[in-house]
Formats: sequence, structure tokens, C-alpha cells
Amino acid sequence: MKSKPKKVLVLDVGGTHVKIHASHSGQTVKIPSGPNMTARQMVAAVLKITAGWNFDVVSIGFPGPVVKNRPLREPHNLGGGWVRFDFNEAFGRPVRIINDAAMQALGGHHGGRMLFLGLGTGLGSTLVVDKDLLPLELAHLPYRKNRTYEEYLGQAGLLRLGGKKWREHVMKVAKLLKNALIAEYVVLGGGNARLIKRWPAGFEPGENSNAIIGGQRLWHEP
Repeated sequence: MKSKPKKVLVLDVGGTHVKIHASHSGQTVKIPSGPNMTARQMVAAVLKITAGWNFDVVSIGFPGPVVKNRPLREPHNLGGGWVRFDFNEAFGRPVRIINDAAMQALGGHHGGRMLFLGLGTGLGSTLVVDKDLLPLELAHLPYRKNRTYEEYLGQAGLLRLGGKKWREHVMKVAKLLKNALIAEYVVLGGGNARLIKRWPAGFEPGENSNAIIGGQRLWHEP
């Protein structure tokens, strides 16, 4: 007898907000995060918001590297206490954690070799090759003038450079990485992707719903 599909609570944890979505009901709520939000505070806020919601499992998109279902290090744009925190115990349900850019990439992938770049507070990056998901850490590699890719393509770069120059650097870096990683297409997601005005061949916008789809796929697909 086939088991019923799991009801998934998807959390997309960002530097300014945490998006909360219940897959079976379509309920979506956004709460503020910020540089002082610890893992314990995040879970407490989510449990308060979702009291009465019905879900079996949790998917968390975490803004940083994840290894063996655990954050590898504390996030740059949030408070502390994430690496050693027991999310399964705190939620009282099975939890799967994945890099936030990887979760969005998983939701936006439609075959082939795809590079995903998340343009938000920081810079997320993931390569998807057929059914293999390869989270990357490109954000803190040196780019130019002693600054990193993230310092040009992240929120700080947008504020420093202005929209026009920022868009130029986004496309320059995206094309460079597309060629280096032999990607068939590039998906630009994250909150600031809406500022991209021209989409050359081989580039496409990531939908806001991709993170939610990716969180569901963590449980419903191999």
C-alpha cells in the first residue's frame, strides 16, 4: 500500500526575512530575520506562527554551506547558534536542511546543466547537472579591487554601485561562470533578480515559488 505524501513545512531563511510555507494548504507567511536572529529564535518564531498548522516534515533553506544535513558554519547575515542546534528535536519532526540557493535551484531546474545564482542579501550559487545537485560557495572568491563576487553582486554591491553598474557586473560574472562551469543555462533568483531588465539567451529569471517547490522536492523526489 502506497504511503500518503508527506505534508511539508518549507522555510526559506534569508538575511532579512524567513518565508514560511505549508505545502498542502498553500499558507505562506513572511517574518523578519536580521543579523541578531539565532537558530533558537527562528524556530520559536516559526512554531508560534504555525501553531495549528498541520505538517509532517520540515525543509529548511539555510544561507550558508550545509554538510550531512547540518550547517557547516554560522551564517554571515544572521545571529549565532545554528551549527550545533538540533532542529529535529526543536520542531518535533524530521528536518532536512539544504543551502538556500540549492533549494531554489532544485525548484527551478528543468533538466540539463543549470547554474543558479541567488541575488539577495548575499550571493548564493548552485550547479544542477541532470539529477545531481552541487551546492557551490562562489560568493567569497576574489573578483576585483580586493572585493569578492558577493561584494559586487550582493545587496551591498547594489547599494554601492547603483542599479546600472550592478546589473553590468551581474551579467559579466554570470556569463563568466556560465562558461567556466559549462552550464547550458543560468537562472538568476533571489529578491534582487527583479532588477534585471534584459535577459540574453541562456539566462532566465527564477520564480519566487522555486524555493517552495525545491523544499517539497527534498521529500517527494529522490
